[in-house]
This record gives sequence, C-alpha cells and structure tokens, in this order.
Amino acid sequence: MEATSLALARRIADELGRATFVDPHSHIDPLAPSARSLVDLLGYHYYTELVHSSGVPKERIEGPGLSADDRVAAIVAGLGPLSNTIQLEWLMEIARDLFGFDADTLDGSNWPDLAARVRERTSQPDWTGSVLARSRMEAVFLTNDFDDPLEGFDTDRFVPCLRVDELVFHAAKPGVLERLAVTSKVEPGDIRRLEEAVRAVADRFIRRGARAAAISLPPDFRPRHVEASEAASALAAIHRLGADASAADRATLAAHLFWTVAGVCQERRLPFDLMIGVRRAIYPAGVHQGQDLLDGRMSLADYAPLFNAFPGVTFPVSVLSQPLNHELVSYAWIFPNVLPFGHWWYANTPASIERDLEQRIEAVPRTKLLGYYSDMYKTEFGYPKFAMYRRVLARVLSRRFVEQRGWSEERAVDLGLDMLVRNPRRVFYASDAN
Repeated sequence: MEATSLALARRIADELGRATFVDPHSHIDPLAPSARSLVDLLGYHYYTELVHSSGVPKERIEGPGLSADDRVAAIVAGLGPLSNTIQLEWLMEIARDLFGFDADTLDGSNWPDLAARVRERTSQPDWTGSVLARSRMEAVFLTNDFDDPLEGFDTDRFVPCLRVDELVFHAAKPGVLERLAVTSKVEPGDIRRLEEAVRAVADRFIRRGARAAAISLPPDFRPRHVEASEAASALAAIHRLGADASAADRATLAAHLFWTVAGVCQERRLPFDLMIGVRRAIYPAGVHQGQDLLDGRMSLADYAPLFNAFPGVTFPVSVLSQPLNHELVSYAWIFPNVLPFGHWWYANTPASIERDLEQRIEAVPRTKLLGYYSDMYKTEFGYPKFAMYRRVLARVLSRRFVEQRGWSEERAVDLGLDMLVRNPRRVFYASDAN
C-alpha cells in the first residue's frame, strides 16, 4: 500500500478500535476464562498443531507425565518455523501488550521471563476484567453443552450459548439421553417426549440469558424434515440398541433432532449459528484438536430446505472454504434469514479474511454482515484477533469505499461499526427490544 493509503487504513482501524463490542462466539470456560500460566497460552491448539506439523513429536507436546514446563519448553523449541505465521504474531502481541514482554521472539533463553510475567499479572484481582476492557469487549458468548449447569458466573459478561452437536449427532452414545432426561426433567421415552425435552433445555438456557443456539456440521450432513413415524422408529432402535443402532437410524434421529432444534429456535426467537464443513479425525495421529480439517465437497443448496422451512429463524452461517464463502454471499443476498458470520478456523488469517470480506461487503446488505468472532479459549486471545480483523477491515474499507468509491472516512467507519458493533447486538439481543 502507498503511504497515503496506509495512513488512511490506520486512521480507520484506530477509529474502529475505540468502539466496544460483543464477541459472539468463543470457547471460553467462564469459571476459568483467562490464562494462569504460559502453558495456558501455548497450549492453544494453533500452537500445538503447528509445532507438531513442523516436526515436534506429539509425545513431547502432550504426552503422559509431562510437566507444564516440559510442554512449554517443547512448544517454544518448535516456534522458530512459525515466525512467518499470523498465529505467532498473536502470541507476541499478547506477550508485548498484555504482559510487558519486550523481546522480538520467544525462545529457550527468555520464555521463563514471560512465564513469570504471566503468573504475576494473571494473579491480579479481576485480571479477566482488565483484559476484556483492554480488548474493548463488553461480553463474550460461550459454547455450552446441553446439560452445562450455567451457574457460578456473570451471564451478562459471559453469555450462554446452547451448543447442540452432542445432542444431535451422538444421542445414541451411552449416557446422552439419560443426561438429557436429568437436565430437562423430561424422560425422552418417545418422540414427543424427546421433543419436549429439547424445548425444556432451550427454555433453561434462555432463562439463564442465552442468546443463541449453535452447531458444527459435517460436510455430508443434509438437513431434512423427518416424518414422526420414521423418527419414532429410529428413537426406539436407539433406546433398544444404543451405539449399536444402525447408521441409518442414527442419521434419521440426528436429522429429526436438528430439525426440532431449528423449530424451537423459531418458537423462542433464538438465532441458530451454523458452522458448516468440518470433517473430523482426518489426522488421528495429530495433537488434541489438531485432527480435523475442512471439506469443501458440498453445497449450501443442501441447506435451502432448512432456510425455507424456518423463515423466522436467523441463521448466522460460518464456512471454511472459498467456494462456500461465495455461495454464502449469494444465499445472504437472497434469503433474509441467512447472515455471513465471522471468519472461522482455517479461514481466520488476514489473506483469507480479506478475500472473503471483499466478497461479502460489496454484495450483502450492511445490516446482515456479522463481522468477526474470536473462537478463543482464553480471553487474552481476543486482544490480537480482533486487532487483526480491524486492520483487515480497515484496509478493505479504505481501498474499496474511500479510495475507489469516494466515501468519506466517517462513512466508511460507520459501515465498519455496523459489522463489528451494531449488527451483533441487534441480531443476538433482538429480544431486548421486544
């Protein structure tokens, strides 16, 4: 970028950085939301899977009997090949800005210094609050299993979100339906009672401040309506055989449960986040959380029946591949209830964000653009991730809107604030206006 363009993008990024916002998707544990040691930061799956990919043996990263220092030393020793990656830049930005670490790199000679800083600063009263304030976050959405207790934390700061993957796809596994009965206080002996139990779970989440339901979907899943008799037969087989039920019966019940959740979301006016395209356990020998990959061999056409069947449900949709992003743009162009949602996982790098963002921002109504979410496991990572996104967004706004279309800086910033601030609040807090 030329100097004038770079200065323009920096001014826009600075303006966006003054706004406070909600992070609408994370994996934060609200009872342990922030790092307490360096291993909490370096144990993030981005680092474990990347250092393993570059040659560090799995048993040195997460093998039995390893101490926290053993793990840190092994991961740090593998960071050299990551010097070009945005993930390492996140880590160094956290180290520098949140912990006052002034080295350019992290290596075997200086990681004990950073470890000491992390221990000291994270022990301060309300460290989490200070990190969220520094990151400009008002609230962070969680990822909660259907039977999470949802107690012991501030649900205004850490907002529950009903994650239904286990319930939908693993109802046949031992204990899942029993857990559903306990948490819902409804025994799901037949298909009607199963649907009642799902509604009871959703109502419990809503009472505790939940703002969305969410699910991660494999590329071979096809949403469909299942007739009650077919669903009842599948449920009976699962009650009888458990995990030994046929793949067809398990798939039928999964389709019915997914459709039921969508119906409950429509009844309760709850957004239903769809995260589409992950194939699990592609690399079984990989580190924890470093085994799954995207699979672009699908089409959002498979989801058109769902979007048509539930016009009252807002579907924030995340995808992983470039072809699916282009499809997502076209679906958001046509369907009022489909919204592009963030830049997920393998698409969460500046180059991928910029490419996907340029397609979305020029074609989708501005009120439907849900800019970004952190997907973080510890609050510290919200700081560099959102800063990265603001920089990319500012580049796109400056180039596409100010320079090429003659918008004022103020007008461009206003569009960015729709994406980062106003739209997530409006979509996920819509019930507050009623």
